[in-house]
Amino acid sequence: MSLRLRLSSIFLLLTGVFLSAAGDIRLATLVPAGTTWHKALLDMGNTWKSDTGGRVSLTIYPGGTQGDEATTIKKMQNNILQASFLTSVGLADVDEAFNVFGMPFFTETTDEETAVEQKLTPIREQRLQAKGLHLLAWGTGGWIQVFSKKPLRSLADVKSAKLFASKGNDKWLQWYVANGFHPVALLPADIPAQLKLSTGLIDTAPNPPYLALSLQIFRDAKYMLDIHIAPLTAALVVTNTAWNAISAEDRAKMTASAQALEQRVRAEAPVQDAESIKQMQARGLQVITLDPKAAAEFRAAATELVKTMRGGMVPADIYDAALQARDAYRKSHGK
Repeated sequence: MSLRLRLSSIFLLLTGVFLSAAGDIRLATLVPAGTTWHKALLDMGNTWKSDTGGRVSLTIYPGGTQGDEATTIKKMQNNILQASFLTSVGLADVDEAFNVFGMPFFTETTDEETAVEQKLTPIREQRLQAKGLHLLAWGTGGWIQVFSKKPLRSLADVKSAKLFASKGNDKWLQWYVANGFHPVALLPADIPAQLKLSTGLIDTAPNPPYLALSLQIFRDAKYMLDIHIAPLTAALVVTNTAWNAISAEDRAKMTASAQALEQRVRAEAPVQDAESIKQMQARGLQVITLDPKAAAEFRAAATELVKTMRGGMVPADIYDAALQARDAYRKSHGK
């Protein structure tokens, strides 16, 4: 074989390896293994593989096995990982504009949240692109409610608790502390073990009901304050480097499947949360429902707290755009 032919063969071989690697997407997420979100991601990965004839494959690392979301983002920057299903906490590590979805009591219903999300999507897509990330789909984990080892009936009670906070966002921790809370930064997977201990680091864990059931935290945190704190917003993102290495035809197929995942988790979230509360109540969970006066006082105090986020936790222009979208929705629906 001539030298030229040998070099050509090596080039073709290396090119084939490169193309294969280009479609190998490694995704990390805090989503616990076995949950409906994890299953939805697995199904999406299977669809990617079948629809692209095997040119795109998805390997998923659930449950924070690749580290917290800040670590995941660093690994994406170094091409160790190519994608993630990030919560608003992780997204805010990319750009603080995403703190807008973690603001407590800013939105009250899923429809309000969706209205705000749709209004801000073009802005946030641009911000993600500027940070080297492509937005494939939004996700939701339902509404965060407060699970605790003792009854909580006021914002003051919540402030006095040893409160779980998602590890990886120091700015959120600083905000909590500055406003009188006692946060403890942990991974979601650490919650059950810490709640079991009489001297555990936390005694209160805000979570969607479905996740509280999945992690079995209700067995030790036997009280749930029945008031929506904030939606658990997430986004499926892939690095621009990985995305651009895939053909336009395959990218279209991946996007369609990702959008199907978004619709699936949006439809499943409220149903699974309602069913989860019923199951937990049957096993001893006590749901604390505030009377109208106490609920109004709780919400009023929380609303004042949210205002402190404008220009600090959340860029002023993003906060104002979100406020405008929310209030426009309320006005159009007679609220």
